[in-house]
Amino acid sequence: MYKNRFLIACFAIGLVTNLYAQEVQPISKSEVFNKVSEANHKIKISVEAFNEAKADYKQTNAVFLPNISVSHTAIATTNPLMAFGSKLNQEIVAQADFNPDVLNDPSQIQNFATAFEFQQPLINADGFYQRKAAKYKMDATALQSERIRDFVKYEVENAYMQLQLAYKAITVLEKALTAATSNLQLAQNSFDQGYLQRSDVLLVELRVTEIKNQLQSAKSNVKNASNYLSFLMNDKSEVIFQPVDSLQLDNKILNAESEVSENRSDIKAMQLATNAMETLYKSDKMTFLPTLNAFGSYQLYDDNLFQFGADGYLFGAELKWNILQGTKRFSKTKKAKASLEKSKLEYDQYVSKSKLELNKTERMLEDASLKVQLSQQAVEQSQEALRIRTNRFKEGLERTADLLMAETQYAQKQLEYFQTIYEYNGTKAYLKFLTTN
Repeated sequence: MYKNRFLIACFAIGLVTNLYAQEVQPISKSEVFNKVSEANHKIKISVEAFNEAKADYKQTNAVFLPNISVSHTAIATTNPLMAFGSKLNQEIVAQADFNPDVLNDPSQIQNFATAFEFQQPLINADGFYQRKAAKYKMDATALQSERIRDFVKYEVENAYMQLQLAYKAITVLEKALTAATSNLQLAQNSFDQGYLQRSDVLLVELRVTEIKNQLQSAKSNVKNASNYLSFLMNDKSEVIFQPVDSLQLDNKILNAESEVSENRSDIKAMQLATNAMETLYKSDKMTFLPTLNAFGSYQLYDDNLFQFGADGYLFGAELKWNILQGTKRFSKTKKAKASLEKSKLEYDQYVSKSKLELNKTERMLEDASLKVQLSQQAVEQSQEALRIRTNRFKEGLERTADLLMAETQYAQKQLEYFQTIYEYNGTKAYLKFLTTN
């Protein structure tokens, strides 16, 4: 019975372990790029934004294409004018219909009319400019979508490096834990032989506990970085990713311009947005001009449903000039002018801010390069210091607190070194993003 309980308990523990275990999946940066380009929400949203702008542009085809409609109307009336007119349309007017009594008090008449109508714009200057503005907007949205793709690519670079950094931290802390555990064994042996006090052993045990806590945090960072990559790839599975390559210093020469190019997609998009505002301003001014439109219709009439006993057509053209609409058009034109000036100022501000960001990033890259060199030297120095103190500790010539301080400093300098590599590579990737056209 107790044996059965033991088996059941083991099975339950194994079941829970499998339930909470997460799959570790190796992944390369190129794989992440491919999945992100296909499934990333931000990219998909930008594509739909372009489709919206494209649809708005296609709506402006109404400036050239006719508007055609078909209708079927059924009425019954004793209205004198409507009754006589319906008979005329049906071509059934007789001599008796001119009797004043019949004209003034007609009997109920039914009329069924089928009409084919069209309207053809000929000259609408404001519509032409609105179409041109919609084209500018569509092109600007396409460039914005392209820039979003570039930014998502930079996000992938940064997120992948975060994952690499998290694994580097685990490697450093696992080595530190091994060294600390070994030192704990030495301290325990020295304590058993009466060379150390219990307080020294407790200090080493405290160091081991601290490293375990740091190691747990590093493992959580791996999960956080994996979750962020999953978010970028729109991957719903709870997978722990493992980079196929470790974090290394990027020594590639960056072929980047030293200034912000006006051909950069986001800057060109803002320029096109300004062009759209200017075109809309011209469109509002064109509303003061007359418009010319053609129209026509073909009608079929009968006193029975869906019968076509008589027909007729009508066509013509309308030259229309709205001379005054209160102050509506004047105010709308002034608003368009203000929007244009605002867009120009926003463009200048954006270019200036981009140049400022570029200069700042270039300085950050220089600082990060120097920081990498100094951090590497600090790792080498702290490693040598730890080696010396470890040997002296084994011989009983070094205090426990000094050994722990050297050990802590070495692990800290290693983590700082990999952090500086991450900062350098990330800054370099951001500089590339800023200078990509």
